[in-house]
Amino acid sequence: MLKRKIDTYLTNYYATNRNALLITGARQIGKTYSIREFGRTFKSFIEINFLENPDAVALFKGAKNSSDILLRLSAITTKPLIKGETLIFFDEVQKCPDIVTAIKFLVDEGSYRYILSGSLLGVELNDLRSEPVGYMGVKDMYPMDFEEFISCVGINQQVIDSLRTAWQNRTPVDEFVHSKIMELFRLYLVVGGMPAAVSKYIETNNLQEVMAVQKDIIKLYKRDIAQYDSNNKLSIEEIFDLIPPELNAKNKRFILKRLNENAKFERYQNSFLWLKNAGVALPVYNIEEPKLPLLLSRSRNLFKLFQSDIGLLAAQYAEGIQLRIISGDKSINFGSVFENAVAQELVAHGIDVYYYNNKKRGELDFVIELAGKVLPIEVKSGKDYEVHRALTNIMDCSEYEIPESIIFNNDNINVRGKYIYAPIYMVMFIEKKNDAPTFYKVDLSGLN
Repeated sequence: MLKRKIDTYLTNYYATNRNALLITGARQIGKTYSIREFGRTFKSFIEINFLENPDAVALFKGAKNSSDILLRLSAITTKPLIKGETLIFFDEVQKCPDIVTAIKFLVDEGSYRYILSGSLLGVELNDLRSEPVGYMGVKDMYPMDFEEFISCVGINQQVIDSLRTAWQNRTPVDEFVHSKIMELFRLYLVVGGMPAAVSKYIETNNLQEVMAVQKDIIKLYKRDIAQYDSNNKLSIEEIFDLIPPELNAKNKRFILKRLNENAKFERYQNSFLWLKNAGVALPVYNIEEPKLPLLLSRSRNLFKLFQSDIGLLAAQYAEGIQLRIISGDKSINFGSVFENAVAQELVAHGIDVYYYNNKKRGELDFVIELAGKVLPIEVKSGKDYEVHRALTNIMDCSEYEIPESIIFNNDNINVRGKYIYAPIYMVMFIEKKNDAPTFYKVDLSGLN
């Protein structure tokens, strides 16, 4: 069994909330598996898949109320409907738009618990996410992050906690532990976070078999492109195939001219949006200034495009690169794979990620907002990680007053003034904190 963070989330959500929950994310990231495992905690678990069972869509057509829906549901399942003890799982809900109205009825009726899942393919699911306010929560799910990965391959929680303490206190990690976690990070660059690939590695330790799984997932994504956006499928597939070589380019920015000499962003905008909305690519947009709020200075058509899973990125490179990555072969440009891993991790933690590029000051790999402050992040894969001219220019600029920065690299943690040099794997500890006030009351006594 692959232990995921979503497992704890589901337990807590259903212990404190009567609403339904929609789990969204790209294909093959383990949504259905995690929901089925959670379903085992109920006396009865009913699963309806609208993709595998198109007839089930008719359940909700013309239904007058919750009693009508539940009567129809009982006719297509052999599982018992036990009040207060049944979880009903609607899968691939993008195939059944009527589920939105039905969920309102069913949650109001209150006899059973409901969970939904859908793949981010096209625009169908976007409409479902925004509709049943007050009846359904939404949780985005991603490939396994690095902490989940090392937990699944055998690192115990005590070791992870010691790493977290080292990060929080800015103290070096035990050298033996550090070297082993770095080895596991290089393995993660190859295996990635797709549950099927991780399971295959755990079962076999065979990287060729892992890569075969990854190639199958890539083929599946390309079939989805052809199925869900036939008008733009050639452009979308071209962009998807260009992600690895574009990340290897000097500035890693996606250059439209490589698609077509006369390419205009407006023509390809829908193709980029499809890849983003389908969860198979991660655009990181340029900001004009590292000032809060970062969103206001975002450039719409300047961006880097990362693969949604670092293992799939490695599988898109030439065969044979996997062992060279694991061994730390210095002839390989690790910059692109390191950056992709960092982008993937930050996005999985719910963080909006940007980069900064200025002709005068230079380029920062990533800029994020954390705890109400701007945090610049540099990712260095070589020995000269203390050379960071653009970062120095920004940190020395009194206009921005940025308190600290992080330079992820291969070595142990070290702090020098405003610069935190940290091992690349410690990106797993960069997480958003909810500092918003829970309660607030305006004192109106002076107006009475």
